[in-house]
Amino acid sequence: MHIPSSDTAYIEVLSFEDALRSTNDDYDKARWLYVPDFYSEYRYILGTRGRRPLICIGINPSTAAPDDLDNTLKSVERIALYNGYDSFIMFNVYAQRATNPDDMEASLNEILHSENMKAFEYILKLSDASPSVWAAWGNIIEKRDYLPVCVRSMIDIGKKYAAKWYSAGKISKKGHPHHPLYLKKTTPLDEFDIEGYIGMLR
Repeated sequence: MHIPSSDTAYIEVLSFEDALRSTNDDYDKARWLYVPDFYSEYRYILGTRGRRPLICIGINPSTAAPDDLDNTLKSVERIALYNGYDSFIMFNVYAQRATNPDDMEASLNEILHSENMKAFEYILKLSDASPSVWAAWGNIIEKRDYLPVCVRSMIDIGKKYAAKWYSAGKISKKGHPHHPLYLKKTTPLDEFDIEGYIGMLR
């Protein structure tokens, strides 16, 4: 389990650019994309390398790392491969690690958010075609008031790259996209009206 040691405002947060330049050789960098490439209180990116990644968006990262995926990320990888993608990238609306979303910090760290959005733009550029973005956060988005604000930032960045948004599985009664954990590996992706969705949250 990961319980935050403190709010991220009280720790040193590496910029995405600095985190991307780190040189940890404890895993296969030809296969994995992991930023920062060491375990810390936050994580920008975790995924496999390819020319056609499926970008899955959760709320916040937990304990997963290269060659040590949790059950959620194993499900994400299976669904990505089933739907014809050659890789997956796990990204999160907010970068603070917390096994239990109730432990996320109460207030938005603007620096962490800004660097996380730079990471989002970076991964959008990795696709040979229009990037595919899978909204997969479930009802957890209701945990903090700042989370929809972060999603709106992602929508704006995605427009620059003609990102296509998808969901998988049944939409909740409140309109939230399904979390990946209990989905079958043969679950198809469905087009998701992210603009209509985020308008509903206002």
